[in-house]
Amino acid sequence: MATFISHSPAQTAALGEQWGRQARPNWLLGLTGALGAGKTLLAAGLARGLGVTARVQSPAFALVNEYLDGRLPFFHLDLYRLATRGDIIGAGLEPYLTNPAGVAAVEWIERWLDAPPWPFAPGVRFRRVHIKTAGETGREISYEDFGG
Repeated sequence: MATFISHSPAQTAALGEQWGRQARPNWLLGLTGALGAGKTLLAAGLARGLGVTARVQSPAFALVNEYLDGRLPFFHLDLYRLATRGDIIGAGLEPYLTNPAGVAAVEWIERWLDAPPWPFAPGVRFRRVHIKTAGETGREISYEDFGG
């Protein structure tokens, strides 16, 4: 597991942007952390690194926002309002979580994943990211890659 210490929102977004430049198809980033920890900020940086020009906003009420103008399709999901795996499947979000047709960043991924083995299609790369608040603007971002 790797850890990145961010001292500002700009550094958090820059980490996401770096990951976006490195992203390949079928990449799923599962984001965990408290409300306000920086999950949406990291996802916005990821989108920028993919070349998305639209403003990235939290999909908390839409459940998923699709951005198709970057070098890869980018899907930003928020599972906060969904309590169970059945709710997520019922909302039609399962394809984004098992075999994204581009890059998917999923806030509150713990609503989908209990423990390994995880329900991903072969070839999907999964990065599990945990963001911990470390002061007013500091963040400890720990991540680990699986599959793909």
